Amino acid sequence: MQTRVRRVAFAVATAAMLPLALTSCSDSDSKTKASGSASASASTGSDMSGSSDGTGTKSEPFGPACSSVPKEGAGSFDGMAQDPVATAASNNPALSTLVTAVKRAGLVDTLNNAQNITVFAPTNDAFAKIPKADLDKVLNDKAQLTKILTYHVVGKKLAPKDLENGSFDTLEKSMLTTSGSGESYKVNDSANVVCGNVRTANAHVYIIDSVLMPKS
Repeated sequence: MQTRVRRVAFAVATAAMLPLALTSCSDSDSKTKASGSASASASTGSDMSGSSDGTGTKSEPFGPACSSVPKEGAGSFDGMAQDPVATAASNNPALSTLVTAVKRAGLVDTLNNAQNITVFAPTNDAFAKIPKADLDKVLNDKAQLTKILTYHVVGKKLAPKDLENGSFDTLEKSMLTTSGSGESYKVNDSANVVCGNVRTANAHVYIIDSVLMPKS
C-alpha cells in the first residue's frame, strides 16, 4: 500500500515539474532567438547606415548635377575614387574644359601628386559663362591661368560640414569663403556647389557652376 502511495506521489510530482521544465526551455530558446535577432538587427543597421568617412559624416556625393555622372566606368563615382584628381576629372565629360585648362597650365602632375586637397571644379557650363574671347585669352596666358586654377584648390580635405561657414587659404595664396548647410553650399557667394563630396584618390571635389576669380 505504501509503495503504491509513493508511486502515485512521484507521478504527481513529475507531472507538476514537467510544465516548469518546458517553460524554462521555452524561455531559454526565446532569449537565444532574441539575442540572435538583436545581433542580426545590429548588423543590418550597420550595413544600412551608409558609407562614412570615419567621423560619422555621410560620404555620399550630393547635388543636382550628380545625376549626370556616369553610373559605371572610370568616370563614375567609384571609378573616380580610384584615380588621383586630375586623372579622375579627365574621365568626367562635364569637366572637359577644366581638364584642358589644367593641361595648358602644366598642373596635371601637381594636382595628381598632391595629398589631401580639396578642388572646387567648375563645369563646362561654368567656363561657358565667360565670354569666348576672354576665355581664349586666359587659356593662352599660362601665368594667369595657373593663378586662376590654383585659386580653386585648398590644401586640405574639406567635408561638407566644413563648408557651412568657412574661410580657407588656397594654393594661389589668397582666401576663398564658403557658406550653406545640408546639401546647399556657395563658394565666394557666387558659385553654387552642384555636385559635392566627390571622392578621388587624393582629393575631395566639389563641382561648381561658376569659375572663381582671385581678387588680385
